[in-house]
Amino acid sequence: MRWKRTLQLLDVHCEGEIGRVATGGVPKIPGATVAEQLNWLNTDPKGEELRRFLTLEPRGTPIGSVNLLLPPKHPDADAAFVILQPDQAHASSGSNSICATTALLESGMVEMKEPETIVMLETAAGLVKATATCKDGRCEKVKLTMVPSFVHELDVEIDTPDWGRIRMDISYGGIFYALVDVRQIGLTIDKANAAKLVAAGMVLKDIVNRDIPVVHPEIPAISGVAYVMFRDTEEDGTIRTCTTMWPGRADRSPCGTGNSANLATLHARGKVKVGDTYKSRSIIGTEFEVGLSALSQVAGKQAVIPTITGRGFTFGLHQIALDPFDPLADGFAM
Repeated sequence: MRWKRTLQLLDVHCEGEIGRVATGGVPKIPGATVAEQLNWLNTDPKGEELRRFLTLEPRGTPIGSVNLLLPPKHPDADAAFVILQPDQAHASSGSNSICATTALLESGMVEMKEPETIVMLETAAGLVKATATCKDGRCEKVKLTMVPSFVHELDVEIDTPDWGRIRMDISYGGIFYALVDVRQIGLTIDKANAAKLVAAGMVLKDIVNRDIPVVHPEIPAISGVAYVMFRDTEEDGTIRTCTTMWPGRADRSPCGTGNSANLATLHARGKVKVGDTYKSRSIIGTEFEVGLSALSQVAGKQAVIPTITGRGFTFGLHQIALDPFDPLADGFAM
């Protein structure tokens, strides 16, 4: 073969959201910490080339993520990883943490112990503890103890050309979110409205990042609002969510980091307390269990420690390659 580059990927989805895991052929990523590696992937031309190779058409797809497994830096970690998406590399993700845990255990890269295996994942946002329920060689579900999540600002108002004045919360759950009550744009969170929700999310994200700069107070590599997540509350108390992503798609899962960010807003408003749990339902109807396990602080800010529980499923194994004569080597997005 004349291929210039090859990587091996294990295909996994978490509650419908694809999170492929790169298990072989991952090049060395420069950086003394995972946060530095994240920054390199987002700022160095070689990092951008790798991301585009894995996530953009015709080799990749804008639907889902590719998780780069990396040697851990932290002595307590079993594995490190960075999430690659078409727009950039991201620091943290709940669905992708579940995908990575499922891949590590079901491939044998981390020894599976029944009935429970604890996998410590190192992300650019910090350590994520994954407690996997295991039976008959299968990872049945994963409970994540997420990084400390906190509110940046509640009830931020922005002017929009299509919906007038929109109110939102800016909050951090491993990455920064703009959290918007969906009824403000005249829609409900339903598959039939996916295209309209995504279009609205792209508009709102551009306005927010133009007008409201945000940077993590302790991890400068994490900055800017990554996603707009629309939210609603159903009659049974379930939180309905739709996280919108570049270049124009909806998260199929309920979104772990988004629910972590939203949990911080619920606690700030006195709506949840330590020990509470509730369900979050995605646009396609799949569910996470969300819990508030403890309180914390980040740079003097009140923070919460969320738990996110969901399921991952392996569905394939493939190798991706680059022909050096391919005129679309740089990839493209629609």
